[in-house]
Amino acid sequence: MRLFRKRNYTEALRRHYKNYFGSSGNVRRWKKGPQDKLHPDFYVLEIAPNRVHNMWAYLTVGMSVDREDHNLIELVVYSPTQNESLVELLTLNASFHRNADALNLHHSVNIGQPCIHGSNCDHGFISLPYLDGEALEIFEFAGKRFHCYWFIPITERERDFKMEEGVEALEDLFEKRQFDYLNLHRPCLLQE
Repeated sequence: MRLFRKRNYTEALRRHYKNYFGSSGNVRRWKKGPQDKLHPDFYVLEIAPNRVHNMWAYLTVGMSVDREDHNLIELVVYSPTQNESLVELLTLNASFHRNADALNLHHSVNIGQPCIHGSNCDHGFISLPYLDGEALEIFEFAGKRFHCYWFIPITERERDFKMEEGVEALEDLFEKRQFDYLNLHRPCLLQE
């Protein structure tokens, strides 16, 4: 009975994404790494450029499937191209969320490697989905409110800046420097 309810969660979340993006997307699973530490129904949904965004979207499905606390989140990351590394990135974050410290809004994460090959961004920042608003962010299921947050790859220096100056200062920096969130090979925004 409990497994059936969990499967209902992932099916309902996928419908939520389909309703928003207008696409069913493709189920992607990272074949390596912490598979045994993830819920068996977990996967990453890959959505090609569509009527909402002219970019690829990678979204977790089942990251918070059976959480009983207030850290009820799923993540989305965007890319100008199709990229298997982003499936790995979200899978590792989902494993961290389930097995170490729970992630939530405005948290930063040490990825431990570049988010994609050759990138300076080896950390991540969990933000409100400013590109999409509450239509994507809010997912109601079984009397609970889940949040689909934007995972933004950042550099270690940008993470340090956020830790020292605060979330608002980092977001102001993004705006001031006209942050190109799709350029995963961008230089650090704090470079002179």
